[in-house]
Amino acid sequence: MKQLVVVGGIIEYSGKILCMQRNKGKYDYTSYKYEFPGGKLEESETYPQALMRELREEMDMNVSVEEKDYLAEVFHEYPDFSIHMRCYLCRPETDKFVRKEHINHVWLKPEELDSLDWAPADKPIVKAVKDYFLKNNG
Repeated sequence: MKQLVVVGGIIEYSGKILCMQRNKGKYDYTSYKYEFPGGKLEESETYPQALMRELREEMDMNVSVEEKDYLAEVFHEYPDFSIHMRCYLCRPETDKFVRKEHINHVWLKPEELDSLDWAPADKPIVKAVKDYFLKNNG
């Protein structure tokens, strides 16, 4: 089974979290689902370096990410592949970006995140995000 190592960005701006909707893909179980933006780790990259690169490439968004921004990680097995995803909190200077790979996006308050149809691997991250913001902003 193919194993993917990916990084995700929990992008928070003015108290809201950026949620991106995937396009139709190879697998029905991830098509049109919401996810946190990010992508695959390339050889010799750190997780923060990969996230900064992916956000630049996919969204023209420049953020500074460091290991201290780590929020949560998940190991998830889909029917056709498995995923190891590490997620980092990102606070960009603006909420402006270019949606290149996704078909939709919404900015939601942490307590509203459950209203979306999330990709299965992202669901534990949603819980971690809600817990983090409840603890730190509640």
